[in-house]
Amino acid sequence: MVEYGNPIGSAKLRIRPNKELGILDHDFLAPDAGWTVPARVVPNADGAEFIITFFQPPAFSDDFFDKQIKLVDLELAKLKEIMESQ
Repeated sequence: MVEYGNPIGSAKLRIRPNKELGILDHDFLAPDAGWTVPARVVPNADGAEFIITFFQPPAFSDDFFDKQIKLVDLELAKLKEIMESQ
């Protein structure tokens, strides 16, 4: 597990993968709150599509939540760049 900072303090990140089903769920565990970010990998021709769904926890301001989405967008763009360069 990894510690993750957020507006309600820190949370531990647990990733629940299932290769056969294409599941890569992210659970954020905090003492007074927690949330899950479901993610799926779906085959598509010779590649795959990565689908991630964000639900805004009540303790997250709109501004903080928007910043988190932008951060994930940047991380996914970098991952795509790395994968396509190999």
